[in-house]
Amino acid sequence: MSLLFETISIRDGRPENLRWHQQRVDASVKAASGRVPSFLLTEEIKVPPSAASGQYRCRVDYDTEIREITFRPYVFNAISSLKLIEDNTITYNLKFAERTALLNLFAQRGSCDDVLIVKNGLITDSTYANVALLKNGQWFTPLAPLLPGTCRARLIDENMLIPVPIRVDNLYHYESILLINALRGFRPETAFPLSGVRF
Repeated sequence: MSLLFETISIRDGRPENLRWHQQRVDASVKAASGRVPSFLLTEEIKVPPSAASGQYRCRVDYDTEIREITFRPYVFNAISSLKLIEDNTITYNLKFAERTALLNLFAQRGSCDDVLIVKNGLITDSTYANVALLKNGQWFTPLAPLLPGTCRARLIDENMLIPVPIRVDNLYHYESILLINALRGFRPETAFPLSGVRF
């Protein structure tokens, strides 16, 4: 099977939200190979002393077994503009290490920070994150993202996000947009107005 990966936030030496990462690992290995993974992230991730303070990005490359675990410092990247890009054929339902199709879309961002991918008229994801949209004090997220993220899953479980179909025609009915993933977390203060989403 093709190589998959997880990116896990390590904060002050502690891996965050491993429950949701393990759920995705289990589902991904089963979908890709029909097998059950032979590892548990809680047992395999050994945080080195160098990552004991601050936020680090832990990358776990795996198939049915773990192939490599690496750590590097994480620096939050502010995003304030997205370019709408349509691709009705793209598929990225598992977190494959092979990301050429996504990187090709990212290359079309122009002067924007990232792209917001539209598939069959529906908003999906940015290149590296799921999206949340604010309306009347409630956060919503696309019902059918390209890749259901672990942060998104956690926020839905905690009733902080409501999954709904979001058509590109209705995008500007929302007040602001926020990018979320395992490392970015859920930071409403980093949301930006829909005027930052450009055709």
